[in-house]
Amino acid sequence: MFATLRQRNFALLWSGGLISLTGDWVLMIGLPIYVLLLTHSVLATSVMMIAARLPNLLFGVFAGVFVDRWNRQRIMVVGDALSALWLLPLLFVTTADRVWLVYIVAFVESSIEQFFVPAENALVPNLVSQDQLVAANSLSALSNNLARLVGPALGGLVAGFFGLPGIILVDAASFAIAGLLIAFIRVPTSQQISARAEITGISWRAIMREWLDGLRLIRRERVLGVLFSFQAITSLGEGVIGVLFIVFVSRVLHGGAAQVGWLMSAQAIGSLVGGVLIGWIGSRLVSRWWIGWCAVAFGLIDLVIFNSPAFFPVFLLTFALFVLVGLPAVAMLTGFNALQQMATPDAYRGRVSSTFFTTGALLGLLGTTIAGALGDHLGVVTVLNIQGGVYVLAGVLVLLLLTGPALEGAVKVRVEEEIIQPANLS
Repeated sequence: MFATLRQRNFALLWSGGLISLTGDWVLMIGLPIYVLLLTHSVLATSVMMIAARLPNLLFGVFAGVFVDRWNRQRIMVVGDALSALWLLPLLFVTTADRVWLVYIVAFVESSIEQFFVPAENALVPNLVSQDQLVAANSLSALSNNLARLVGPALGGLVAGFFGLPGIILVDAASFAIAGLLIAFIRVPTSQQISARAEITGISWRAIMREWLDGLRLIRRERVLGVLFSFQAITSLGEGVIGVLFIVFVSRVLHGGAAQVGWLMSAQAIGSLVGGVLIGWIGSRLVSRWWIGWCAVAFGLIDLVIFNSPAFFPVFLLTFALFVLVGLPAVAMLTGFNALQQMATPDAYRGRVSSTFFTTGALLGLLGTTIAGALGDHLGVVTVLNIQGGVYVLAGVLVLLLLTGPALEGAVKVRVEEEIIQPANLS
């Protein structure tokens, strides 16, 4: 797996991602705390979260159209530069009456992310060979979990010594460094698709037509259709756990903020170990058996986590289960991402990725609504069982519908595309 990091271009992308993600975790931990202390208002913190989620719903789907027509590397470099600059207005948030600046910054930063994330996801297959694609996605998952472990601790440290200005400058510096590293990537000429010509004129009719082309591809290609359904179903469960996780720790485990942090770190540790193990599995991970059974295992372990405290109320057991659930989680997501990239022609990867992300956001919002509406009426554990159940359901769906010929066709798309695509710089 780590041999993939010897590929200069991917190593630059991976290093930049690790640095910027760590900076993001610093901000995600420090900023909500600062807003709450400054305003003494839970509502103010909630509005900030809503402002950060809105762009996904407003721009997420159509951003993929531009990602498929613009130079993806340039999108990422410009995105990192803008993200660094747009953080600076937060330096003026020194009183409660200026908290509105936080909402604007959160909205703009999230809007930039709608272009950056699908561009990054679409660029990876252009930087590594097909047999390295699983390893590349595994390394991406590894960087996510490393940032998740290091970022919160660093955020707390920076917040304690330097306050909000320190948090802002650390995250801005991480964006600037990441953008510089990505600027040095040399995308192979053979991987520049002629269909991704720079936009000279834009009409909403053309944008809508190209967006619909991406939807038709998802509907037409069986692998993408199954993965799309998988994304939608599991995002519903993630919306549920996003609301009720802290409630579960508080009411069921009788824990506090420290226990929440320990459990988040526990799953990150499991995912780190899983990421290393994936390097040994390699391309075999791109199969319905690995993706499906890992999803089933993830759901079943979650069901044990939620229900075991009623029989064995030992926090150490829950901690161990959180470590364990990280293993199938990272294997499932790595296989999912690699297969999605293989099954999607390069000219459509931006649209497909952004459609997947936006669908996840919409179904996650629905899951959040369900959790908020039913959590108190049906009980926390009962509603949380939805999360475990939907992963089991999604895994079974993959096992039943992703047949061998469908997977072979997905791989064939990538191979044929690399052979026949013309060389053209966009």
